[in-house]
Amino acid sequence: MLRLKMSIEITTQQKRFWSPLVRELEPYVPGEQPKIQNLLKLNTNENPYPPSPKVVEAVQAVIANQADVLKLYPDPDASVLKQAIAKQQDVDVENVFVGNGSDEVLAHIFKAFFVQDKPLLYPDISYSFYPVYSQFFGLNTIEIPLTDTFEIDVEDYRQANAGQNGGIIITNPNAPTGRAIEIDQIKQLLSDHPDSVVVIDEAYVDFGAESAVSLVAEFENLVVCQTTSKSRSLAGLRVGYAIAQPHLITALESVKNSFNSYPIDRFALACAVASFEDQPYFEAQCEKVIASREQLIAEMKTLDFKVLPSKANFIFATHGTVSAAPIAQKLREQGVIVRHFNRPRIDNYLRITVGTDEQNQRLVDSLKTFL
Repeated sequence: MLRLKMSIEITTQQKRFWSPLVRELEPYVPGEQPKIQNLLKLNTNENPYPPSPKVVEAVQAVIANQADVLKLYPDPDASVLKQAIAKQQDVDVENVFVGNGSDEVLAHIFKAFFVQDKPLLYPDISYSFYPVYSQFFGLNTIEIPLTDTFEIDVEDYRQANAGQNGGIIITNPNAPTGRAIEIDQIKQLLSDHPDSVVVIDEAYVDFGAESAVSLVAEFENLVVCQTTSKSRSLAGLRVGYAIAQPHLITALESVKNSFNSYPIDRFALACAVASFEDQPYFEAQCEKVIASREQLIAEMKTLDFKVLPSKANFIFATHGTVSAAPIAQKLREQGVIVRHFNRPRIDNYLRITVGTDEQNQRLVDSLKTFL
């Protein structure tokens, strides 16, 4: 018997209606969204600051014209948004693909490039959607272990499976560790695997890492995936995008139009465009998060935490004497939610989203009450 959310019990007899794939599927578990009063939510890497004021103006403009626009389908090509992204990223419109959040973009990437006879390579500690998509699409995979210091060594990917693979995907900065690899390492990875598509998932790149977008013109096997959820404070909007050479973008468009021709609604289009057009606000908020992150790391170290170097809007920390699970529970009792992964190698670490300075201080004060 399988127990699902809301205490629904599914019997083996009832599961006879399910496809064999779904019976065996282990779905992705999103970060908890608890409904607790006075909650400090530091578990899902949302931006603590609001989006650009121009985003609010864009919403109001769509509402004002709802009689004319909401009855019509949005632009299936999202042309205005692609133009805004291309301008901000200094690429051509033909280099841009958009989707309903970067998770949908990643799903299309898996279908378009990774369904191969050879295995997909990705780190053993990384975004937990990768094994879910791999199972969903029936892929063979090889997980490449991070080093003892939780770093990605691109040489390990050359050695894996004698250099033969059906694709590579790496989150940079990595999640949940927050560590980033340098652009020269990415170039080496692309050069080592010229016949495989290499995807660099840059959900957190704007918080201090170097983007691989600058390499797109040089490497025909590179796809860079980004999102508006983190650095642009638009997690509730669901807009993600990929940047690659046109022959790869064409493949993604083919998959998208075979799945959902209208993934970006009119509100999302208007708001995302407004965000990309307000570059000064975007940069200012990123700088605030980076400054708060460094201050939080310093505070955590005074409490005997070891914190990995982070280029993301979160930190990955382990305490010198107290296990991670009871720390997470004690924080929860005080209304502070952080992420604990009960997985080998990282089960004694906590991933903590960087909040405002005031929120970070509440976290530190809560830790001081029991450490």
